[in-house]
Amino acid sequence: MKTPIMPNVSNDDRVLIFDTTLRDGEQSPGASMTFEEKLEVADLLDQLGVDIIEAGFPIASPGDFESVSEVARRVKRASVAGLARAAERDIERCAEALKHAHRPRIHTFISTSPVHMKYKLQMEPERVLELISASVTSARNKVADVEWSAEDGTRTEIDFLCRCIETAINAGAATINIPDTVGYITPTEYEALFKTLRERVPNSDKAIFSVHCHDDLGLAVANSLAGLQGGARQIECTINGIGERAGNAALEEVVMAMKTRHDALPFHTNIDAKILTRASKLVSAVTSFPVQYNKAIVGRNAFAHESGIHQDGMLKNAYTYEIMTPESVGVSKTSLVMGKHSGRHAFREKLKELGYDLGENALEDAFNRFKDLADRKKFVYDEDLIAVVDDEIVNSHDHIKVISLMVMAGTQGPQSAALTLDIDGKRVTHQATGNGPVDAIFNAIKALAPHEAILELFQVHAVTEGTDAQAEVSVRLNEDGKSVTGRGADPDTLVAAARAYIAALNKLVLKRSRGKPEAMQAM
Repeated sequence: MKTPIMPNVSNDDRVLIFDTTLRDGEQSPGASMTFEEKLEVADLLDQLGVDIIEAGFPIASPGDFESVSEVARRVKRASVAGLARAAERDIERCAEALKHAHRPRIHTFISTSPVHMKYKLQMEPERVLELISASVTSARNKVADVEWSAEDGTRTEIDFLCRCIETAINAGAATINIPDTVGYITPTEYEALFKTLRERVPNSDKAIFSVHCHDDLGLAVANSLAGLQGGARQIECTINGIGERAGNAALEEVVMAMKTRHDALPFHTNIDAKILTRASKLVSAVTSFPVQYNKAIVGRNAFAHESGIHQDGMLKNAYTYEIMTPESVGVSKTSLVMGKHSGRHAFREKLKELGYDLGENALEDAFNRFKDLADRKKFVYDEDLIAVVDDEIVNSHDHIKVISLMVMAGTQGPQSAALTLDIDGKRVTHQATGNGPVDAIFNAIKALAPHEAILELFQVHAVTEGTDAQAEVSVRLNEDGKSVTGRGADPDTLVAAARAYIAALNKLVLKRSRGKPEAMQAM
């Protein structure tokens, strides 16, 4: 066996950040990312200073294996982890995907709670212990860094959990994760659990303990921080808190809680907090999951003040109502107004200020859309630019693109839409009628790109104030039980609607082409 490699921790106050946006985050219904989008997110996570990037579940599908392999090949600073069940074929597939990683980690898991063992695994506790030993040993023979997780650990009987952890560490696991899989535990209980485990497990000093919290009761961040108080030194989290059901602990929130309240939480990480807002925007764009306006740290209103009392206090001293500076998380205080006379240099610099660094082709496409927008709007706000760039990022690799749209609407029906699409380089046009202009547009899309998807959500909101504001439309489609969400932005609400529908349809096309044979869900 290879000599174990313990995670590089400088002292007792150092907390490792294990980001699972690409794995647990992508398990959010409708949040699937394309191959190129996953690589873009992985590159930014590495730049952000994440210690471990969980790149995916290699056994789940050929697409997952391919993306984990490429992330492992590209990432130079962080460890790259792949998830594997307690099965030899999972572990072999995971090791194969990670073979080019600079610092590979196999993350293997098995359920340990009575309800999971009885109904999900249909196994006796002794058999689970055997599989823990076998799976960790197998993983340890393939890579130097192995993490073991007790799925549904917070609902596991304490005596059995101690035996499981002792077995995993003896088999070679250097990290022990106790996930709150269903978001059930409270902060006081979670802190006490880690203290008990570290005291009762004989070899607990040979491993780093990790937290992995879901947000079903809105306690994921609080529980994660409580786990640190109990002795854990790794937090598993996601950008924007995306993940199964109600999501995971939000990376940006746990990091800034430690930075802002260092007096109460005397821990530190390697995260470059000034990139947090940029990371939030990227993940929101590629998943088409909008960030709620009042989201802590990265929400649109996180540093906005409308109340007269608050504004008065801010003018006198910003600390009256802001416990951290906008600059500390990558938000600029200033607002450079962009217009139709702005050039490429000013446009590029403004995008950098907003957290975007585009390649030449993407920059040119975004600039052209900006100029088109500036000709139609009197004022172009930061939010307008963000919508333009996010739309460009999301749609840059699409098989189907909107080329032109003409709509006839009003009280005298029928309403009609003449739509031209580019489908894999070929332009096709169709005119359709409908019960309103939006219905006509969607009927035209169905005629040009036939599908059986059902429209589950159609939502419109204005990006900025004013009658000339850009509309941002969200569309959710469901096909054969698979839901995907697409977003589109344009000053013309109907054009935005077409873009959003096509964005969702492109995700369905990608799902069909890759096809995930098994619904792999864990922790």
